[in-house]
Amino acid sequence: MSTSRTTAALVADARYELVPLKSAEGQLPHLPAGVSVSVTCSPTKGLSATLDLTARLVDLGHNAAPHLSARLVHDRAEVRRLAAFCASHGVREMFIVAGDPPEPVGDYDSALAFLRDFLACDHGLTRIGVTAYPDGHAFIPAEVVRQALLDKQALLAEAGVDGFATTQMCFDIGKWRSWAATARTEGLTLPLHAGVPGVIDRMKLLTMGLRLGVGASMRYVKKNGGILGRLLTPTTYDPSRLVLPLGKLADELGIEGLHLFTFNNVQATSRWQQATLAKLAKLA
Repeated sequence: MSTSRTTAALVADARYELVPLKSAEGQLPHLPAGVSVSVTCSPTKGLSATLDLTARLVDLGHNAAPHLSARLVHDRAEVRRLAAFCASHGVREMFIVAGDPPEPVGDYDSALAFLRDFLACDHGLTRIGVTAYPDGHAFIPAEVVRQALLDKQALLAEAGVDGFATTQMCFDIGKWRSWAATARTEGLTLPLHAGVPGVIDRMKLLTMGLRLGVGASMRYVKKNGGILGRLLTPTTYDPSRLVLPLGKLADELGIEGLHLFTFNNVQATSRWQQATLAKLAKLA
């Protein structure tokens, strides 16, 4: 498949991420029909907000994948209830994270421990996503993050459940490629979903990027004088500046999908998606 066709496939099948806030409801009509939507989990809103929005999206005909935060889960009984929710609502995919709370509310301080108990339940899922950090984790040593990713992969394989690894935002393509190539040599076989911000206001992206622990990439963007340094226009950010280079690496590094961090700016991101597909169609 040509690079333009590979990139077009990634853009066409991109997953939208929504945050369960009041602003999300007004953006739902702008979601492409039947699109995959990832629903984040906020430590302030809790798991219930994530599940409520997931159910709403499923009812609208979307493939909704809730984020389940291990540190917000109390015990195995709650794990069973979460699995039952997925099964009863026909949820096919889920994303497991450790979560942002500094201390767990219950028995789970890591995504790995939660995943182990969740896989023992009747969940009905066909795929489960886990986190990956090309730009490093803000608080966890790189070796611990690396081993945890391989351990999650092993758990999924043992349970016979397909998995994928979604990366944080990383604006340094060289670093992203180096991380992925190294991860492959170390035994990571999970398909990769590259985390890319959707269309977003310049200042909001800078602020959110630093909050989300991708400070090294944000500093790279601000200092680099090349193409990545021009990711940020005077007002907005153009996802194409990352998506097009990632498309060229897709076959080499096993990039299966794009994960668009919309920050609930769905309408603008959807417009970008359609415009980009039209441009790529001319190159095919």
